[in-house]
Amino acid sequence: MTYLAHGITLALAWFLAATATCSVAAAVVGRSLLARRSRAAAPDPEVWFALRLGPSIAAFAFVAAVFVPSYWLFEPRNSVERFDVTLSACALVVVAMVALAGGRGLLAARAVRRRTRVWLQTATRLPGLASAVPTFLVHTPSPLMALVGIARPKVFVSAQLVAALTPDELSATIAHELAHWRAADNLKRLAIRMAPDFLGGTSVARGIERRWASAAERAADDRGTRGDVALRCALAAALVKVARLMPQPGPQFEPMSTLVGGGDLTLRIERLLDEPPSDSHGMSRPRLLGATAVVLAVTFVSYGPLLRAIHDATELLVNGLP
Repeated sequence: MTYLAHGITLALAWFLAATATCSVAAAVVGRSLLARRSRAAAPDPEVWFALRLGPSIAAFAFVAAVFVPSYWLFEPRNSVERFDVTLSACALVVVAMVALAGGRGLLAARAVRRRTRVWLQTATRLPGLASAVPTFLVHTPSPLMALVGIARPKVFVSAQLVAALTPDELSATIAHELAHWRAADNLKRLAIRMAPDFLGGTSVARGIERRWASAAERAADDRGTRGDVALRCALAAALVKVARLMPQPGPQFEPMSTLVGGGDLTLRIERLLDEPPSDSHGMSRPRLLGATAVVLAVTFVSYGPLLRAIHDATELLVNGLP
């Protein structure tokens, strides 16, 4: 095999091994977090998102930052390697995984685009509303409020919901959807659908995705109301009316955010009526900077030996597999 083809095959094989290892690790950590009953110590949406995307991101980072430099530095350019059946099969598995993941994302994005085109056929701009995102009034069989799109987002509100909500409640719900937009939650939903790993489809992955959706809704509640007691009360009142108008759907994993797309509505309402959340949680800036400095120092010291070790492991892998 040529130098480049052999390198690509090995890179894909390492990606498969790293994804499998990280998927097992994420499943163990995820199962532990899902078993927690305390809602007070519930992780932020970033934690659940990182846990769900961790296997594929870590595998890609390992291949790009460790294997590729190792292969470039230590693999002789003029060496002639034999055809490796097992490694080639592993590479084909990765190609299939990536293709399936891309197909899932494409189908999800197309479904939202089709739905958006149907809504736009009868939609009109919602009058008397100042919003950073175009907001449209639509006539649908059931109440609806949804943020669609990633690069060019739009908010759609059904006529039933506009009729049921007061102006303050409507403003609070739209602010909630804008918080989803600022947090790039639609892009995150698409990324979850497109994750090429062994975690997807398992009960642990479904649990992590549900917890992420629930945490993302809580975060959008907080960011949309900005700690304003009146806004929090208005959003809580709007959620009560929405709960009466329509059954709560399951978590939404198309690139579209809905007002009731995740989490227990009763708990969200109770939380909104409690005291506004404080910003004191999480790691302080000095501790975060210190931890980052330690990680960078360890990486700098161990990077060279790690590249050599990975190349040696690669040679053992090539020579030991059929």
